[in-house]
Amino acid sequence: MYAKTLYAGWADMDFNSHMANTAYLDKAADVRQKYLAEHGFPMEEFSRLRIGPVVRKDEVEYFAEVGLQEEITVTYALAGHAIDGSRFLLRHEVFRADGKLAARVTSAGGWLDLNARKLIAPPPALLAAMNSLERTDDFVELPTSIKPRA
Repeated sequence: MYAKTLYAGWADMDFNSHMANTAYLDKAADVRQKYLAEHGFPMEEFSRLRIGPVVRKDEVEYFAEVGLQEEITVTYALAGHAIDGSRFLLRHEVFRADGKLAARVTSAGGWLDLNARKLIAPPPALLAAMNSLERTDDFVELPTSIKPRA
């Protein structure tokens, strides 16, 4: 399972002195970008290809509080994928240092052609990187986002 250890910093806190809901989304995105960079797709490559990931829906489930300067481990797995890779369902779990599950983030999205502003199938190397992610137990095959030509 791909995972990174991070910290809940000052900017991650909410009014109640625990990690804010948007901070979970930010940490999940940071881990996704780190994974992509480590697998041949740093930001410069996405800029060169004129494509990028787009999230269309996020769901966050909360289980335990995370406080300031707490160490967290954020996992990254594939919960769903279209056969052509044009759509994905990503799953992140956030664990506290004591091993307790703090939150689960599930994000649905796809690959956006930055010029045409529509979803596309990713290039083969990016598809391979995504397919190398561990799959969740509830993995589902998603329909393609590519419309057939008329």
